[in-house]
Amino acid sequence: MKNIFISSATGALLAAAAAPAFAQSSVTLYGIVDEAIRYQTNAGPGGHDQVAMTSGPETHSRWGLRGSEDLGGGWAAVFRLENGFEAFNGQLHVPDTLFSRQAYVGLSNDKWGALTFGRQYAPVYDTLGDVFDPLTVGNYWQNSWMYNGIGNYLEVNNAVKYKGSFDNLAIDALYGFSNQPGALGIGSTYAAELTYTFGPAMLNAGFQQVSVPTSATTSSVGTSVGSPINGGKTNFLHISGAYQITHDIRLLAGWLRGQDQTGLTDSNMQQAGAPALKGGSPNRIDNTYYVGANWQATAPLLFTFAYYYGQTRNAELLDGSLGRGVNQSGTVLAEYSFTKRTEVYAITDFARGTGAFSADYPGGVNGAGVPTDTIGRTNNLGVAVGIRKMF
Repeated sequence: MKNIFISSATGALLAAAAAPAFAQSSVTLYGIVDEAIRYQTNAGPGGHDQVAMTSGPETHSRWGLRGSEDLGGGWAAVFRLENGFEAFNGQLHVPDTLFSRQAYVGLSNDKWGALTFGRQYAPVYDTLGDVFDPLTVGNYWQNSWMYNGIGNYLEVNNAVKYKGSFDNLAIDALYGFSNQPGALGIGSTYAAELTYTFGPAMLNAGFQQVSVPTSATTSSVGTSVGSPINGGKTNFLHISGAYQITHDIRLLAGWLRGQDQTGLTDSNMQQAGAPALKGGSPNRIDNTYYVGANWQATAPLLFTFAYYYGQTRNAELLDGSLGRGVNQSGTVLAEYSFTKRTEVYAITDFARGTGAFSADYPGGVNGAGVPTDTIGRTNNLGVAVGIRKMF
């Protein structure tokens, strides 16, 4: 059974799929196949509801290879190749990218930590996804919207990453090379996370800044379309905490602040079918707060509760002006584990936006039922059931 000291989906993956090998040299095949059927209100223009097959609320399907070779003296050579895919249609999660999640090689030491090179998770993804976010950086817009402004920066190309633990302090730091001729800084990423554990409590703080170029195909960002401003900055910081009240109950809370000078966050925040925006804010600022809990009600049954509250300012409104907005969402997730590797789950979630967030929900339609660039219904209710198999 998963320990609720680690977020449910990620904890299960680590325990069941990527457990450390005990041989001197080993390669492990691991993965997750996760599938759900979801009903959602106001899923398209005109407020139309939808029933669809999709990924689960916490984990995308994936497979990977993870290896380690003992070099002696506490040293090991390590590598990891991890592919994301959609089980409902078999397609790659990121088109034309085989190992979209991770692809790295490096060295690790029992005492001094690990230094790795390649495409890797940003440190904030490690800490929030593994420990501090109750929904492990969720998949559905209704429980992941606070990350939409930074979602393109959670996997970093050309990255050098260091992870180490010293007594109660864990360090996770990364630098992503720009790979841009004549421009060392444009297209680069740097980030750091510090996590301190004292008894049943954990406290974490982190920061990341990305310099987004206009064409980022070879940069740390790794997208083909970048910022309208060459080298426009996107940065975010956060403070998170967790407290294990009892063996079965864990509380979580945090704050995430993002500042975007590229104009991309306004469109990245939108759901499919949202009305078109005229441009983008030159200095959008978002502050999101969350609280949550994990409750192991019985040996096989785990409940997760999460509430997110976000405020934005200098965000683009539908008429092209800049203004403020508020978005809120709440989620209840129940997971029932038949074994450590197989579980079924059910989730219900609700989200509602006002002000600048109104344009992030699917838009309206005209009298003929044709989508228009107008605001539609600014809330969603979702219910999903699914199955997750780990190997």
